Amino acid sequence: MEDNPDDAELTQRMLRRICPDRDIFIAADAEEALSCLERLREEGSGLPDLILLDIKLPRLSGMELLERLKSEPELRRIPVVMLTGSLVSEHIQKSYDLGAVTYLLKPISEDELLMILSCLS
Repeated sequence: MEDNPDDAELTQRMLRRICPDRDIFIAADAEEALSCLERLREEGSGLPDLILLDIKLPRLSGMELLERLKSEPELRRIPVVMLTGSLVSEHIQKSYDLGAVTYLLKPISEDELLMILSCLS
């Protein structure tokens, strides 16, 4: 989930190069992300293998969304990577406390993305 279109586009391009056969969904805010997850569940399409999540989202924050994802039994197993511009130590600690698998600073490099994806394979 990414509210900055430029960051979302850059990350999407990298993901398409690395994983050309995977479906990639981008949500501008938490509500859109939750709707997308619900739609995937209803369609039986399967849940995502990974969620990249920004802390600063409109309305419901990335932290609130992370907490919500990790509170739902069906969604809690999806690895969540916090991908953000915040170096606030409280954000980092809270992300891990809520269940994020890692915390990366934007802009992310293709090598960092490859490393994350290889760890999840």
